[in-house]
Amino acid sequence: MPTTDPPEVIDRREGPYGEVVLRRHGELLQIIANGCFLMDTSDGRSERLLVDAALDALAGRFRPSVLIGGLGVGFSLAHAAADPRWGPITVVERELSVIEWHRAGPLAQVSERALADPRTDIVAADLVEYVNETSDTFDALCLDIDNGPGWTVCEGNGNLYSPAGLASCARVLRPGGVLAVWSAQPSAEFEETLGNAGFQHVRTEEIPVARGVPDVVHLAVRPG
Repeated sequence: MPTTDPPEVIDRREGPYGEVVLRRHGELLQIIANGCFLMDTSDGRSERLLVDAALDALAGRFRPSVLIGGLGVGFSLAHAAADPRWGPITVVERELSVIEWHRAGPLAQVSERALADPRTDIVAADLVEYVNETSDTFDALCLDIDNGPGWTVCEGNGNLYSPAGLASCARVLRPGGVLAVWSAQPSAEFEETLGNAGFQHVRTEEIPVARGVPDVVHLAVRPG
């Protein structure tokens, strides 16, 4: 039920990237970073489509591995872990407070079963640094750390959607691997950047919303 009561701050922390706040608003839990609303537990359709679209694009690859960029409220992780077709599930989250809210806080209501799944590995790291430095490779990379390539949570994240950043994304993908990027709005410019970075089969799937411009998932395949 909608509520007219103001949000209740459950926890507020200062970290290396600024302030992170967990709020409760009625039945919803919300994450706010440096005063910018990131996400809440109201729906999850976007996160489910992000994960499902990546799996579908892998065309039946057996037990593929997935790297999820951003733990958030846990919808992407929970949905991936609920699907036995996925193999190893790695989640990279830079905010230690968010990880703790899932492991021993209110967000455990979303992710508790997924965190207990032996396929799940949570890595506390900045995703931009991780894709630049890791030696691990994956069949799919699902990015949901910003509101889109043109609306980043912090300035440094913009590098991830640049030609150099996309080259790093391609580096951690196995041949034929899929990059899936959530965005609050379509971006023909980003589609062009993906193509120029060497990705193939670039396309955009829309996520219906009640009003306004639909959310989307940008999909692209690393050449085999």
